[in-house]
Amino acid sequence: MRSTQQFSITLPNEMAEAVRAKVAAGEYATESEVIRDGLRVLMARDRAVEDWLRKDVAAAYDRLKAAPSRAVAVGVVKARLAAAHAKAVTRATKKLPAKA
Repeated sequence: MRSTQQFSITLPNEMAEAVRAKVAAGEYATESEVIRDGLRVLMARDRAVEDWLRKDVAAAYDRLKAAPSRAVAVGVVKARLAAAHAKAVTRATKKLPAKA
């Protein structure tokens, strides 16, 4: 019994060129290897997201359900993020050289 299956796929021109470029550069021997590697990366990312959801997100949800008073209102979060962003922008602009 075969351990592989053949597929016919259609890619946008930009993606097809990227696949061909990987092979032409010698990074992969065939277009199929490029696609297989991309799928392996996608599957690894999916596993990482699933692990994160199960471990971190579920745990945070359980902690919040156990102590609802720990919740932070959306408006407060937005304000904190806006303040942190403004501070980072100010710091970054101070480091820029003056325009001539």
